[in-house]
Amino acid sequence: MLPVIALIGRPNVGKSTLFNRLTRSRDAIVADFPGLTRDRQYGFGKLGPCPYIVVDTGGVAGGEEGIEELMVEQTIRALKEADVAIVMVDGRSGRTSADEHVAALARKYAKSTWLAVNKAEGLDQDVASGEFHSLGLGEPVAISAAHGDRIGSLMDEVLLPFVTDDEEIADDDGNEKPLSIAVIGRPNVGKSTLINRLIGEDRLVVFDQPGTTRDSVSVPFERDGKKYILIDTAGVRRKSRVHETVEKFSIVKALQAMERASVVIPVLDASENVTDQDVSLIGLAVERGRALVVVANKWDGLSADQRRHVKEDLERKLPFLDFAERMTISALHGTAVGDLLPAAERAYRAATRDMSTTELTGELERAVIAHAPPLVRGRRIRLRYAHQGGRNPPVIVIHGNQTDLLPEAYRRYLINRFRKAFRLKGTPVRLVFKTSDNPFKGRRNKLTPRQERSRDRLIKRAKRK
Repeated sequence: MLPVIALIGRPNVGKSTLFNRLTRSRDAIVADFPGLTRDRQYGFGKLGPCPYIVVDTGGVAGGEEGIEELMVEQTIRALKEADVAIVMVDGRSGRTSADEHVAALARKYAKSTWLAVNKAEGLDQDVASGEFHSLGLGEPVAISAAHGDRIGSLMDEVLLPFVTDDEEIADDDGNEKPLSIAVIGRPNVGKSTLINRLIGEDRLVVFDQPGTTRDSVSVPFERDGKKYILIDTAGVRRKSRVHETVEKFSIVKALQAMERASVVIPVLDASENVTDQDVSLIGLAVERGRALVVVANKWDGLSADQRRHVKEDLERKLPFLDFAERMTISALHGTAVGDLLPAAERAYRAATRDMSTTELTGELERAVIAHAPPLVRGRRIRLRYAHQGGRNPPVIVIHGNQTDLLPEAYRRYLINRFRKAFRLKGTPVRLVFKTSDNPFKGRRNKLTPRQERSRDRLIKRAKRK
């Protein structure tokens, strides 16, 4: 299970800057869920010895009324769902009463705490950190989120308890590894109903994995001789509880489920419009490179006009999902649910497909012949050969010259060519471009002595004329 790290502190201490650096994103809003989460942003951490989820919170100024009360509430929620809290303070402004208020929240609600003294670039570390010892949060660590100073060493220490050996234990019996499928979506879209329908309530077995209350629930089962593990972010309930309709929604659960799964099934409510929460959640699944099967549930009760409107809404709000198979189902009545697992299998096969260098290079050549890359400053971009650089999702590495100048539209053209040629429906495809070094770049052509004499004679002849 991915550890969760919450960034808390008063306003303007650099939480969003640190969030951007840890997630290697360009803005603080990597996953913004309007209304539901307000000022908590979620992203996947990319700086450090192991993967994790990082949560950016709104600043707490120390008041207890109005919007400040909401900020405090959101910070407390983030602390409760996090494994580690990094309390950030401003090394240039010094300790404030708001810092003391934040520290009190961390001492009360955080499982583990680190104190980061930000904006310490150019300052003596001991001087910058000295007055923050009294906050009672352990040894302060002087950092600069903007410049990256000591961020790496901080994350090494923070993540040390969570670094494990990722080597998978082989199946002693040589059995095929079960296909893990995460079912994600907003509350009340029908996730649990769908999972119960897939499993079959007559033989529902729930395995509650050890962990905290925010852990997702893994449900192993077999269908037609194939093994699956369904990861339910809402929590699959036992028979006596399957009719409960209220679901608790945890973004952390959804993100952790994505990381554990090979295929993600986002469930949308066809009776409602596609929401910002839907778009953000699915966008994170695409960012993680997961194979996808998009499901619109509660389809049976819609009129022809409503169905047309839903399809138009999906096209308009989810244009980045043109690669994913889309299904319309009714989990309650079982309509088309039987087609869902085969669709997940197809998506996974596409995500893990092996492609030879010969085949990839051949398709690249055909793509270039059909539609040549554009000219850049009078020179044609050359794409020479391609090979596979990874699976799940498929990564295709293309070598050539001036590839960094290749327009985005041409990159999409190549992705569509590869997707069609290698049947990559259901999975994101990533292109990596490598520009070959020019061995003569930065060097003037050197002439042999004979060439120099010939050049000099030509110059003299030209002068006499």
